[in-house]
Amino acid sequence: MADEVDPQLQPILDMIEQTPNLEDVGVDAARRQFDAVADFTPDFDVHDQYDITIPGAAGDLDARVYQAQAGDQPVLAYFHGGGFVVGNIETHDNICQRLAQESGWTVVSVDYRLAPEAPFPASLEDAYAAVEWLTENPEEVGGDGTLAVGGDSAGANLSAGVSLMARDVERDVTTDETGPEIAHQVLFYPVAGSPFEEYESREENAEGYFLERDTMEWFQDQYVQSPVHLRNEYLAPLLADDLSGLPPAMVVTAGFDPLRDEGDALAEALAADGVDVRHERYDAMIHGFTSFLGLVDEADDSVRVAAEELERAG
Repeated sequence: MADEVDPQLQPILDMIEQTPNLEDVGVDAARRQFDAVADFTPDFDVHDQYDITIPGAAGDLDARVYQAQAGDQPVLAYFHGGGFVVGNIETHDNICQRLAQESGWTVVSVDYRLAPEAPFPASLEDAYAAVEWLTENPEEVGGDGTLAVGGDSAGANLSAGVSLMARDVERDVTTDETGPEIAHQVLFYPVAGSPFEEYESREENAEGYFLERDTMEWFQDQYVQSPVHLRNEYLAPLLADDLSGLPPAMVVTAGFDPLRDEGDALAEALAADGVDVRHERYDAMIHGFTSFLGLVDEADDSVRVAAEELERAG
């Protein structure tokens, strides 16, 4: 573990320190504030970028397509972070642009429904519906039939949940239904842990490193509105007894992230169940660091690593 955060992060932490905590301002203001923080990150050019709508679980969803090159390419369905409460396709333009640039894949960023208006499992159902549609209609986005899923934080949780759901559909002997075939998972600092497990990193990094414990608890209160869901492995992948049969995964974690330990544990659990995993931990980074592309060297490196694994999967 690093003794302190990377100095390149300090101006960003100083800026964040001047803003109120999201849980203190209410949902609408929290969304505006999150959008504003994302505005300072630079954009990157791609061959083509355009907006579409795709079917969700309860109506059409906005989505944005990022093509690195002409012709049919593999497709990455990307789900943004934001605690299932804030964030949108605009806030994650830069990550999707760079993933497309670096990998040569087409990235489709999906704007799923948010809590508290649409609590769990709405966002997961939207993510699964989007992946099903992309699997069945690759030509609509210039896809060649190969599909991966990915995301950061809450979006990484959705990617892991979709992968579990797709595997379980295939294993269900009571139906002839087939799930979407997923070639790979890109999981940047995933939300993965059980609500009943204590993680040391949640205490170590409870304050001062962008994502704070009180904010995490507020996100969960908005997203999980019934205790019935707290033992659902699609909500918390580490609750699953068996992770075998899941797609190969790239897992990125950060040393000064409250979610560090559960991301590390997910990588270990996947590997223990025979899943091909590449786990990269950036000891001097904070939660959300991949968003700081062009500003923080290790943000750029995390996307390079993800792109390498996508190239292998394609």
